[in-house]
Formats: sequence, C-alpha cells, structure tokens
Amino acid sequence: MIKSFLMLGQSNMAGRGFLHEVEPIYNEKIKMLRNGQWQMMTEPINYDRPVAGVSLAASFAEAWSKAQPDEEIGLIPCAEGGSSLNDWHPQGTLFQHALSEARFALETSEICGILWHQGESDSNNSLHETYYEKLSFIIETLRKELNLQNVPLIIGELGDFLGKSGFGKYSTEFQEINEQLRQFAHEQQNCYFVSAEGLTANPDGIHFNAISQRKFGYRYFEAFSKKCHILGSLADEVQSLKINNNYSKTELIYIHSMNLALGKITYAEFEVQMAKVMQP
Repeated sequence: MIKSFLMLGQSNMAGRGFLHEVEPIYNEKIKMLRNGQWQMMTEPINYDRPVAGVSLAASFAEAWSKAQPDEEIGLIPCAEGGSSLNDWHPQGTLFQHALSEARFALETSEICGILWHQGESDSNNSLHETYYEKLSFIIETLRKELNLQNVPLIIGELGDFLGKSGFGKYSTEFQEINEQLRQFAHEQQNCYFVSAEGLTANPDGIHFNAISQRKFGYRYFEAFSKKCHILGSLADEVQSLKINNNYSKTELIYIHSMNLALGKITYAEFEVQMAKVMQP
C-alpha cells in the first residue's frame, strides 16, 4: 500500500521555486494525487496557481524513496497560496477540501505524515498573538477527523529573508510567528520543527527559491525519519540537489511522452527515443 503524506499550508508549501533552477525529479515510486488518481510525480505538485513551481515535497519524497526503495510514496497536495490560519479554520473550504482529499487517499494509501508550512500571511497586525491557539485547533481537529493522532506533523520555520523586500516586506512579524511555531513543535506530541537557516528567497522576497526548497525538503525528511527537531542546516543536505538519472523504462517513457506533449521534441524524435527504450 502507498505511504502518503498530506501537504498543507500556503504558497511555500505549494511551491514557488523556479522549475528551471534545479534538475527535475522523476521517480516511478513517487506518486501525487491528481484528479482522483495516483499519478507519477512531476512538479509543480501542488497546482494552486499558474505560478506554482518547485516545493519541498519533491525532495522530501525522493529522500524517503531512497531510504525505502521497495515502497511507494504518495503526496496529497492541499496547500493554498496566501492562506492565513483563519482560512484554514475547520469549518472553512480549505480544511474541508483537505479532509476530502485525505479521506479519498485513505482508500488506497496509509497517511504516514503531515507536512505543514504556513505563517507568512499571519506575520502582521499582531496575528501571532492568537497563532498558537488557532493552529492547535486546526491540527487537533484534523487528527481527530482522520484518526491521525500518532502521525508525525512536520512544521517548517519561516525564512529570515522576510520583512525586507518585495512581497516579503509586509511579513514584518515573522520572528514572532517563528517563536509560536517552535513552541508548538516542542510542546505538542508527534510534532517536529524544521529550521530554515541559510535558505534564500526568489527575487519576490517571500518565496523560497528552488535550491532552498530542495534542501528544505531534505530537512523535513530528516525530521520525519529521525523523529527529531532540525535546528539548523544539515551538512549532507546538498545531496538533495543530486538527482539520479538512471531512469527506469517507465520513467523514460513518461519523460519522452511529456517532452513530446510540451513541444520539446518532434514526433519523429519521440519515435527514435521510444525505440531505444523498448530495446531488450
């Protein structure tokens, strides 16, 4: 059975890393839930906006797959760009949609973890004062509704590039939100905090760039696999940027078919590539 993970939060969980800045990840063992089906993962995974891009979930899943090569992992994308904790209230659309997707995924998978990144939209107007209480209610309700009391919740720190430039300059109280996130992770059971130390932003000043998302996902995996807080950068996280290009036949067929559909190769070139793939 597929081991699945919920993706919740706002745009930095959905992913806004530029696709051309990192090597793509193709792995037939990594699936994403789309249109009610488990499809082979490609980025953007969480297509909440036309500008969706590289997220931390892909390198998280790749690290998980390397550690458990005989298993399949599934990603359940439910993040929504710009969403605040008020938008994630259990009676609201985002929470109910996540419940619906999770329940559907539970028919063919086992939910093994929850990946959360949110807070930029609450980093102003003293919203940090009620952040802990709101987050507690959201997570408690989610766990109860899906019977996920013993499933690890991994929550990430907001980038220290916030509050300075671009869209990020409006998130002036990000440090206060980070304090709430750290406190929550240290006080709640089955919850682990992941540092964003050293990670950098796109030119917009609010979204982690693609390379940082790859590293962040690896940190999330370390927190999940070791059941511990990650309080800084990891010495070996650069390996998240090294992609295995020894593709299987299934992966090669997928890649060539996608290149054809995107107009990157002609049909004649596609036939040549497919002939090579099909050779015994």
